[in-house]
Amino acid sequence: MDESKGIMNTGLRDVVVASTRISDVVSEKSKLIYRGYNIAELAGKATFEEVAHLLLHERLPAKAELDAFAGGLAALRGLPEPLLAALSTRPADSMPMDILQAAVAMLANHDPGAAKITREATLAGGMSLIAKIPTVVAAWHRIRSGLPPVPPDPALGHAANFLHMLAGEAPDPETAAFFDTCLVIHAEHSFNASTFTARQVASTRAHVYASVSAALGSLSGELHGGANTRVMRMLQEIATPDRIAPYVDRVLDSGGLIMGLGHAVYKNGDPRVLVLAPMSRRLGERANDTRWYDLTALLEATAKEAFKKRKNLDIYPNVDFYSASVYHYMNIPADLFTPVFAIARIAGWTAHVLEEQFAGAAPKPALYRPASEYTGEYCGPSECSFVPMEKRE
Repeated sequence: MDESKGIMNTGLRDVVVASTRISDVVSEKSKLIYRGYNIAELAGKATFEEVAHLLLHERLPAKAELDAFAGGLAALRGLPEPLLAALSTRPADSMPMDILQAAVAMLANHDPGAAKITREATLAGGMSLIAKIPTVVAAWHRIRSGLPPVPPDPALGHAANFLHMLAGEAPDPETAAFFDTCLVIHAEHSFNASTFTARQVASTRAHVYASVSAALGSLSGELHGGANTRVMRMLQEIATPDRIAPYVDRVLDSGGLIMGLGHAVYKNGDPRVLVLAPMSRRLGERANDTRWYDLTALLEATAKEAFKKRKNLDIYPNVDFYSASVYHYMNIPADLFTPVFAIARIAGWTAHVLEEQFAGAAPKPALYRPASEYTGEYCGPSECSFVPMEKRE
């Protein structure tokens, strides 16, 4: 807080900037709501395609609607050859989020309707991005690994298809179902940084590709995306159960953070953890290697006890804490965890772009333009006087 001016520089926390019909984060009750549906009701029951339809069209689809929606996505998954050629020119050590952001911007060049700011064109562009972002992520991983990209398989669902394109072979049904559930619970989360970025850009009447590219730029920052990547690296650093307690003590003594613990919104626990933790355990059991789940669970218990003892605080894991081991068990490289988040969240981003631009009968006329208060200096009682170069000391 700037006490001299009374301005709270808190990143707009608790400042309501717009209304939305898309989702609600109920902090005290630890609930996440999509279009009126509790995420606990959707996870493991509705597919990602169903949830994407819900977010975009405000209702769960009937069977015929779902078939058409899923078929539409399958038909759009392929990438333009010039884009694949461009990916092959990128340095292999490029950051995956930079590659994805650039690819989304380039995809606008291959959509003849991109510049039309209509609901129909925006929805079509959003559908194309929902379909193509998984293909971009998988293709980039194959290219940087010196392997040919695997073309999408129209016979596979959205989740299974990504794992197939990444690994070169179709996943088993249970793994595919688990990944599908991961996409469902990551698909939307109200006005977080990347979603607000997408809406802010959309408010200028920029096209959906620009809005999503900007959202990806926001997500690439370590204060928003990448936490589960750092959770996985933390687990690999700890390595064994006997090193957990010393690690927690060392972090707390230094005033540091234990990645994946605590949440800016949920006060009594992130409801998505209740989905991910059992999933991690099951995947570990299937792999005959439960160490990553075991380390995560023991770290959670140890850290909770330490926070309560030292600070009299209750702390809870967030969605990143267990998703790290889940994705690791699925053989997804750690530096792709944030792009995988984008594979899911593109459904929410598209819904927000549509709502921002077309919430009523006509496009919204207002764009975001928050006020600020100048705290710089003046030269005495008024503005500074310009001094020519030859007279400046």
